[in-house]
Amino acid sequence: MQIPSIPWQLTGNHWLSIPCINPADGAIHALGVLHRGARAAIEFAGAADFAAHPGTPLAVPVIRIDGEVRALAAEGIAWERAVGWLPTFTCTMGTLVIRGTVFAPYGRDADMAGAVYTIGVENRGTQPVTLEVALQGALGHRQQRVRTARPFADPHVVRVGEDGVLVLEGTALPGLAAIAIGSDGPAVVEAPDEPSTEPRPFALRRTIVAPAGGAAQCAFYFAVGPERDGAEATVAVLRRRGWRALLTATREALTSLERATGSDGLDRLLNRNLLFAYFYAVGRGLDDAHYYLVRSRAPWHAMGCTVRDWEALMWTLPAVQLADSGLARELLVRACELHGYAPGQGIHYLDGTLFQPGFSLEGAAAYAIATDRYIRDTEDDQVVEDPVVADTLYLAAEDIAARKDERVPLYGTEVTLSGTPATHPFTLHGNAVVAQALDVFRRTLDEEAAAEVPDPAGVRAAIRRHFAVDRGDKARLATSVDLSGQAALEDDPVGSVLWLPLYDALDRDDTLYRRTVRAAGGAEGRLHAQLARLVGPDAQEVLAWLRRAPLDNGVAAELVDAEGRAVGNGGDAALAGLLASTLWYASQSLGLRG
Repeated sequence: MQIPSIPWQLTGNHWLSIPCINPADGAIHALGVLHRGARAAIEFAGAADFAAHPGTPLAVPVIRIDGEVRALAAEGIAWERAVGWLPTFTCTMGTLVIRGTVFAPYGRDADMAGAVYTIGVENRGTQPVTLEVALQGALGHRQQRVRTARPFADPHVVRVGEDGVLVLEGTALPGLAAIAIGSDGPAVVEAPDEPSTEPRPFALRRTIVAPAGGAAQCAFYFAVGPERDGAEATVAVLRRRGWRALLTATREALTSLERATGSDGLDRLLNRNLLFAYFYAVGRGLDDAHYYLVRSRAPWHAMGCTVRDWEALMWTLPAVQLADSGLARELLVRACELHGYAPGQGIHYLDGTLFQPGFSLEGAAAYAIATDRYIRDTEDDQVVEDPVVADTLYLAAEDIAARKDERVPLYGTEVTLSGTPATHPFTLHGNAVVAQALDVFRRTLDEEAAAEVPDPAGVRAAIRRHFAVDRGDKARLATSVDLSGQAALEDDPVGSVLWLPLYDALDRDDTLYRRTVRAAGGAEGRLHAQLARLVGPDAQEVLAWLRRAPLDNGVAAELVDAEGRAVGNGGDAALAGLLASTLWYASQSLGLRG
């Protein structure tokens, strides 16, 4: 999917995504939530093509002084991301300095389906200034999106609710979501009464006074609920807790998620992608409050709100585990609960329903490896006592065993991790992953079941024996074979042979590994392939490339050019998790320095 031409600022929490904040004027063009009942994202916007073009905004701050509108960016506007995640701008209007921050509350007593837009005015002049700060915009588009957008056909409604709160919704009943917007003080509220399929404009206008040499602030609260009463109730909670307390709690919680490698440049890249994966590959259902794992909540990624087992467990979960082991445990159990009934069977909707069948060995093995990694990093070995996790491990072991060749201790797959049919059924990457999963099964299943698990050493020996395509000084391994003499050397960009050292299949200094890597070549234009090289012999070179790479406004994109600039499927949240966790591994385990 095409990369937006606008370098959108974005933020959000697990409830609410705010992916399109225009850096030119601070306008919010879209808000999104996950909805379990719809198996999709529900998004509100000012215009249908919100991700690609800056049309009518959903909400934009407008400043008036003496009745005259002053453009925020007339004298320039500068943006930064506070705590790496909260978009904050600064601009000037004569003697006034305007600062704005958009944040979705996060942390203890702050985590809710809402957001806050704060505007602060510092008056450096000698006279007090009275100004109007308005939040105005239009509800012009509502859509449901699994991968592609499907607009709601019912008319839009913008009406004034209780306590000066604006309510944005559709006319159809039952509705899936509604937005409520309120201010932190007395405001003039403008809204049309009649529903329409045309954009419905609205405004909340606050008058504040910035004293000479002093400052004044105001805030606007956004809340989303399954219907309007719940959205209005959440605005009331936001008002009661107050934006200052919410911002403080959010900053403290975000700071606790950050990780340090000892290199400032590397830390910025790692934490930017860590936070993006934490909030955009994981979301809470608006209608049930449960957590869900998705490929990306960014509306310009083609995989949208679907996900593979491997992406959820081996890309997103390790990044979350770096930041928040408590949430990682909950997500591991949740993945087993939703997806573990059919491990590795294909791509899933967010609620676990099968979206596209296609068995991959790695998907089935991911449950064991992810569980083992969690236990190793947290020393919480009680997780395997959870019935859902235990049942999933047994099912995964059975599904993998069913794919074993009758004569050779190697295992077949239907599709690769890229989702394409395997050239030959026995893949090098898949069997390396299975060998590590067998190690885990032998340690975690009950004594009787563990005794039936094949020896992983036999699989690793069979890999060296049956994947070899040359001998002597030219010895290397094929990427897939059929055990009848046919072999392929073309590497899978997602399940690359470069990852083999991570699964104890080959040592990264092994000459056989190095020859295999050279023979496999690279997958040009894929960020996956560059990240895999962080494990291989060119790791330091790739690290330098990553630090220079623009990516998609600093976050992972599936498709990149030679310079690392995103060219397709940007906003890849699960892949951002792989980027963050691989950078951490390279710095902490391999000793690489940025």
